[in-house]
Amino acid sequence: MSVVSQVILKADDELRYPTTGELNAIKSFLGSGEQRLRIALSLSENEKKIVQDASKQLWQKRPDFISPGGNAYGDRQRAQCLRDYGWYLRLVTYGLLAGDKEPIESIGVIGAREMYNALGVPMPGMAEAIRCLKKASLALLTDDDAAEVSPFFDYLIQAMS
Repeated sequence: MSVVSQVILKADDELRYPTTGELNAIKSFLGSGEQRLRIALSLSENEKKIVQDASKQLWQKRPDFISPGGNAYGDRQRAQCLRDYGWYLRLVTYGLLAGDKEPIESIGVIGAREMYNALGVPMPGMAEAIRCLKKASLALLTDDDAAEVSPFFDYLIQAMS
């Protein structure tokens, strides 16, 4: 849910007008809109490169994942991992665009741990995979843009840890 929606819903629940602080939060959110759009566009346009770079990093760090018996062993399993990489990158852009971690939580985290545990996918490996995705993504951004999107990656990493 966006900052604007949160402020409106909270004020309405309490039968009041938004406070000055809440209006300033909306002003800040709207003021950073161009930057957030630019970052989301960069990440979406570079998804293939980001996913390739992140997967190379992960396979170098954890070759056991792509070795016989590993969770990403074989073409099918590896393709599923790469698909998930793209999905998590998209979730980060949703959070970034909303200016809130709620889309990541509601769309991507709830149930993910249980699903991966049921499939026998080690959660520390998932957290490491998201760290590689973050590193590959931030390498394409300016320092200011990287600082803006980093908390969304960090939230996802924490949720997978």
